[in-house]
Order: sequence, then C-alpha cells, then structure tokens
Amino acid sequence: MRLPTLFGALGLLISLAVAPVARAEDGYDLWLRYRPVEAAARAPYAAAGAAIAPTAQTPTLSLARAELERGLAGLLGAAPASAEAGGRDGVVLIGTPETSPAIARLGLPLKAAGDEGYLIRTVRIDGKATTVIAANRDIGVLYGVFRYLSLIQTRQPVDNLAITSAPKVQLRMLNHWDNLDRTVERGYAGQSIWDWWKLPDHKDARYADYARANASLGINGTVLNNVNSKSLSLTAPYLAKAGALADVFRPYGIRVYLSARFSSPIEIGGLKTADPRDPAVKAFWKAKADEIYKVIPDFGGFLVKANSEGQPGPQDYGATHADGANMLADAIGSRGVVIWRAFVYSHEQPDDRAKQGFSEFKPFDGQFRDNVVIQVKNGAIDFQPREPFHPLFGAMPKSNLGMEFQITKEYLGFATHLAYLGPMYEETLRADTLVKGKGSTVARVIDGSLHDRKLTVMAGVANIGTDRSWSGSHFDQANWYVFGRLAWDPQASTRDIAADWARLTFSNDPRFVTPVVDMMMGSREAVVDYMTPLGLHHLMGRSHHYGPGPWVAGGERADWTSVYYHRADAGGIGFDRTPKGSNATSQYAPAVAACYADLKCVDDKDLLWFHHLSWDYRLKSGQTLWDGLVTRYSRGVAGVDAMGRTWADLAPYVDAERHAQVGDFLKIQRQEAQWWRDASVAYFQTFSKRPLPAGEAPPPLSLEQYEAMSFPYAPGI
Repeated sequence: MRLPTLFGALGLLISLAVAPVARAEDGYDLWLRYRPVEAAARAPYAAAGAAIAPTAQTPTLSLARAELERGLAGLLGAAPASAEAGGRDGVVLIGTPETSPAIARLGLPLKAAGDEGYLIRTVRIDGKATTVIAANRDIGVLYGVFRYLSLIQTRQPVDNLAITSAPKVQLRMLNHWDNLDRTVERGYAGQSIWDWWKLPDHKDARYADYARANASLGINGTVLNNVNSKSLSLTAPYLAKAGALADVFRPYGIRVYLSARFSSPIEIGGLKTADPRDPAVKAFWKAKADEIYKVIPDFGGFLVKANSEGQPGPQDYGATHADGANMLADAIGSRGVVIWRAFVYSHEQPDDRAKQGFSEFKPFDGQFRDNVVIQVKNGAIDFQPREPFHPLFGAMPKSNLGMEFQITKEYLGFATHLAYLGPMYEETLRADTLVKGKGSTVARVIDGSLHDRKLTVMAGVANIGTDRSWSGSHFDQANWYVFGRLAWDPQASTRDIAADWARLTFSNDPRFVTPVVDMMMGSREAVVDYMTPLGLHHLMGRSHHYGPGPWVAGGERADWTSVYYHRADAGGIGFDRTPKGSNATSQYAPAVAACYADLKCVDDKDLLWFHHLSWDYRLKSGQTLWDGLVTRYSRGVAGVDAMGRTWADLAPYVDAERHAQVGDFLKIQRQEAQWWRDASVAYFQTFSKRPLPAGEAPPPLSLEQYEAMSFPYAPGI
C-alpha cells in the first residue's frame, strides 16, 4: 500500500472513531427511525420502557401500544416486557380514564388536554417508577406515545416528566393535489400514492405508513384529490375507493375530505344548472352528502375551488361565494365542514390581482354558515418565495378563516433546492395584523384566539409521492414535519423544530445538529435572494414555474406573466401598491397600510412588492436599488455555496446514501442559483442601463440565449 493511500485509510478510521457510522438509508423511515441509542448515552434510558402495562384493545390504543413496543425495541435494543412480569421500574402505562382503571384512579388533570391532547407524567404506582401517557380520547394517547418516543430519540431526559400538550388548531390537514390518473399537480416526488386503479380491493401498506407519519405530527385530516377536481371523484366507484382509504386512516385519527367540483350537478347529476339557489341543485348536493356519509361515516367534508383559474363556481350564475359555500354547508350539516378557498381571481384582468381575494370575500364577512371555513393562502398572489401576509387575515372577524401553506416547493426549487420553509411559515404566522392593536398576529387569527372562533384550520399542500423518500428529497421531509408541528402550535419556534427534525432524521451529535440547523434556517432566504430579492415576485418560467422567466409576457392573461408583476422600465422597477398606485395597501389595517406605503417604514424585503422605484433609489444599506438587487442575487448563490461546504463537512455523521443524494441536489441547486442570478441580471440590466457593481461578474450568456431555453417536460405540470 502506498503511503498516501495508507494515510487516507487512517484518516477514514479516525473519522469513523469520532462519529458513529450510520447504515444505508433511503429516507422511507422519515423522522420515525428509532435507531439504537448509543452505548455511551443509554444509561439514562435503561428503565425508560422496561415494561408496558396492559392496554385496552381498541383500534387506536392497539396502534399506540404497537408503536411504543416498536420504538422502545428499536431505541433500547430489546422489546419491553409485560408489566405483569414482575416488580420492575420503567413501566409505561397508556390509556384514557375510560379504558384504564389505573389511569382513572390517578385523577390526572386531563381537562387541559382537550379532545386530542395528552398528558405525560412520571409517577410511582405500587412502588414502581411509571411513565403515564394519558388522554381523554384514544387518539391523544397515540399522539402522546409519539411524543414520548421522540424525547428518547432526541436524547431528552425522561425520568421526571410533566408534559401537557393540546393542539391549538382544530383541523390540521394535508391537501393533496393528486389526480385520478396518478399525476400530481405541482408534485415533485413521483406519482400519487393513491393507486385508484387497485382500490378499494387492494390497500397498499404504504397507506398505513402515511397515516402513521401524519399521526406522529398530529395531522388529523387529508384531502385526497386535487382542488382542480373531477366530478368523477364523487361517483360511487370512487367513493368506495375513498372509503377504503378512510378505513385505513381512521385508527390514526385522520378524517378523509374530498375536493368537490362545483359543476358536478351538471356533469354527474343530469341537471342543466349548478346554480346554488336552484332547489334541484340543493337536492343533488344533499343526496350526494348522504351517499358519502353512508360510505364514510366520519367524512370530513368538502374542499372547494370556485371561480378561480377557470374553475366553475356560483358567480357563473350571478350568485356569490357565500351562496355557494352555504348551499354545500347545508347539505353537509353538522356532520362536517365546507372549506372554501379564497384563492380567486377572475378571467378578466383586475387592476391588481393581489386585491381580488380581499375584494370578493370581505363584503360577506358574517354571512357564511358556522361550518364554513374560508381557506386563505399565506400571501395574496400565489405561494411566492416571499409575500407579505394576506390582507384577509384579521379582516373577517365574523367568519372562520383558515391558513393554506404550500409544502411542495412549486416556486422554491421543486424537490432539488434545499429550502427549509419553517422561517417562511413563521414569518407569516408572527406577522402582526394590528386589527385589534399590537399582538393581533396571524397565528392568533388561525388558532381562533383573536376573534374567539372555534372552527380553526391549517392546511398544507402536500409534497408527498411514491418516491422512497416520500418528498422527493430528504430535506423536503423537514417541510412536511414543520408544517405538522406548526399546525399543532402555530406559535412554536421553527428553529427548535428544525433541531428536532435534524436529530430525529440524521444524528443527535451537536457537531452535526448545530451547523445543519443554521444551514436550514438560512436556506429559504438564500432562495429568495437568487430568485426574487427585494420584494420581487412571480418571475418564474411560464406554466411549469421552473427557472427564471422575468421576460415572460403576452399570452392569455396579463397576470400570468412576469412583466405584469415587476413592471421594469427605464425609470425603475416594482409594483406600486400604495395609494398612488393600485392602493392594495388600503386592504390592511391602517397602521400596517401606512407602514407598507411609507418608504421610511417598509422593510427592504417587501420594497418592490409595494413600490415602483428608480434604479438609483437608495436602500437602507446605502446601496442604489440596482446595486442592491445585483448583490442580493449573488448573495443567494453564495448562500448555496456555503450550504454545499457545510454539507460536505458533515459526511461522517450521515450514511453515505443519503449524504450523496443531498450533495448531488446541492450541486444542482448551485448551478440553478447561478442561472437565476445571471439570467435575471442580464434581463434587468436592459432596463437599468447601469454597470454591474464592482466585483460582480457579467452573465456568461446573452439574454437571448437565456430566453431561448425551453423545458417542455419539467415535472409537476
């Protein structure tokens, strides 16, 4: 063996000595890996699950016990014994006061846990150190078991527990944009996991794994089909298929919902109209709801996209959103809910698309049924890398408003760009609407506390497919995870959540966790910088939304183009939404509106969302707008470079298979970030006519070459 090779081998042995080597993994286990606790850290957990007390055999409690056995066996290396086997410390007692006399005798303060929360306490029963995981309902016990196991997974102390946790949002849901042919709109992780062709007779084992993963986060609802729905989804054969999935999900506390096409009375009901005021239409929907509840007794309800992007809706008949939503709500009755999306914009050209959702819904505040929820995207345009919070939040105190986040990264690099969305979600949730003074945050609108609303919703557009990693990349799993955690508690820290996810998914070693969390927390800002800095938005390629397309113009609609939004010209760039422009700022509370309209107050991150400014305008940094724009594009590329270096240094802490894939994807992201920077600079320089800042390299290609790039098979269309 030559000396360099020998030294290389010694270096490898040294690296293996300082960090545990993980076996190859493909990501299928998500954050539920249950890998053995390291020998050096095992002592505090020696009695964490030595034995499990007898458990009532309800479907959900059986799952809870099985999960506890699975987790403790994986983490501690041996399956726990039955508590009846002897007087051992480390007993785990799970159940509800109704299912467990032992728990009932403890008189635990379970009121704070509510219907779905749980309590975890360390007590002594008959002289044995006992961990009690108790709840008012079986599903709370399952949630508590997942929490208990996560404490061991993340090496937290479990010898003196006193935890009470309850969800702050009632309906915590995934919205699948899955089609009946198994394509997924804006899906970047393979086919739809729902194999409609084989359902209802064959139930893939992956369905239970999906439900288990969601239950570990407290997600309690799933919309199976695309909001751009087909009426066929509501016919008897497909209801049977949905019913089969509901049967799998039910023990995990997950209710099934369906997107409903508003024109279904015509397409499958034989009617000539879908007018919500027509008695025959009302009768159709009532009969359809009754049919669904016979197949799925705990059916959650309908999600509806109406009068948006060409979808049918009540406005086709001169009726209102309230007319349409209330008609469906009456058909559902007290059995479920109607979730009516506020993402609407007409086929006609509005003066500012950002204003339309507010304009169409605000006048009807207080006119929607109690079982209707208006589901509002986090921003007024469409899941952009950064948007100010939607003006409807806080503006409809007499109606139920829900949050719609996008987990799948339609505008943030699909599956291959590392962009942890926790900071984006947190930025929206912590934004202050000021509608009832300071502290009137979006999170308080969503959890119902601001206006004393009981029916609350947080929905996430899923990033789940048939890929073994579920989400198309390992770090995209973190966005599913952080969504679920925030749906449980919208005021949680997304940095803390990132740390939990990193520990559960990869390693507890602080030499891994600290740099990875720092990388995650800065990743979304890097994407904003190289895609849409300073409040720019909607600059992506037409239709597929892949890659830069600031030059996109013409076509069917102005508001499907990039030039509509950036409005670059020789005089400057940006969309004027102040009172001198579209006056979209007036849709916010006065204090918020005044700040957005005031150049001295508005944050530079939102600058070009609200203002059209000269290329020579001075940013708060002192740079001109043009120089600041270019340096931010380059800063984004540098951010990806830094992530690549960080990840390369962490190879000793991650199994080779997952480390290699993340590394490959970071290389793709680096190339595409540079492409974004260069193409955008080349385009906007044709308007600014100004030189690049000192030290900035010119784009290597001509603008014409960037514009000529074509991607007819980009995923997710």
